Amino acid sequence: MRIQAALVESAGGPFTVHDVDIEEPRRDEILVRIAAAGICHTDLSTRQVWPPARLPMVFGHEGAGVVEAVGAEVTGVAVGDTVCLSYRSCGRCGNCGSAQSAYCEAGIAALNATGTRTDGSTPLSRDGERVFGNFFGQSSFASHAIAYESNCVKVPGDLDPVLAAPLGCGVQTGAGTVLNVLQPAAGSSLVVFGAGGVGLSAVMAAVSEGCSVVAVDPVASRRAVARDLGAVAALDPADVDDVAAAVRDLTSGGPHSALDTTGRSAVISQAIAALRNRGALALVGIGKPAELDIMTVMTKGIQLRGVIEGDAVPQEFIPRLITLHEQGRLPLEKLITPYPFSRIEEAAQAAAGGEVIKPVLTFA
Repeated sequence: MRIQAALVESAGGPFTVHDVDIEEPRRDEILVRIAAAGICHTDLSTRQVWPPARLPMVFGHEGAGVVEAVGAEVTGVAVGDTVCLSYRSCGRCGNCGSAQSAYCEAGIAALNATGTRTDGSTPLSRDGERVFGNFFGQSSFASHAIAYESNCVKVPGDLDPVLAAPLGCGVQTGAGTVLNVLQPAAGSSLVVFGAGGVGLSAVMAAVSEGCSVVAVDPVASRRAVARDLGAVAALDPADVDDVAAAVRDLTSGGPHSALDTTGRSAVISQAIAALRNRGALALVGIGKPAELDIMTVMTKGIQLRGVIEGDAVPQEFIPRLITLHEQGRLPLEKLITPYPFSRIEEAAQAAAGGEVIKPVLTFA
């Protein structure tokens, strides 16, 4: 079937829309007509370093749409179902069986970040030449995507796909890290370093739990959104001599928990310094190897926790996020800027430059 997809044809190159062909779904696959797709920092950073041998490539891992066809072995969704797409897992290993599919023993990278199915094939082609895809088991920067039961979540048919799309990764990661991992008590304090889509999703979730939240980000517009979402303060790190001291002053001696979305060694060190004794730090940002002050971590009794996808099982957690939105406790619309699919590179540049928080592509 002929579809449209946004290709990256050189490492660091732009997203450009082309006609490509997509195979019919195999016995364990699901064909989804994409209605909306969020652009995530992972899409933008990965295209910069994607191996030239696996180009052209179709990225996109926050898709939402309608099921158009299913393979013979698919039982969890049916043609016509409205779905949100998330990360892929094997569904058979010990971690998947114990509600820890974000740490699938088959390898999250192997299932989500190779550019092919597990057998090395790809469902996409252009003029008979292979186009790499299957990113997060979807490659949703396209009018249609092949997905799987493990990353396909049924959602209400009347849910705006522009709101549904970011639930599959960015919102799930930020809100999940708060609700599933840190689990802050009402009245406790939390600091979020980095107020992009993930960080602001964490802000929303923490505020919904009755926490006192401080956001730290250099972009004024993002700090303004953090305050609008209920953060008690939003700091520009360039405006204070000592970020950790400023956070401690705002939280009566240090926050109970912290979340870093930046993956930057210097910022992680600020988080450790800011936390009160026996505080908890969740790391969700992927970056270069970081140097940590182990003595401070030990003497303060800091709990460090790496987190993938908010420790969320999509089929269980995405409906919870939808309920929070329906209750007015997760106002996702305050983060989203819609763009037509034809303007994908413009949307990507706006996200990379900090002009928008969460661009979501729409398909006619």
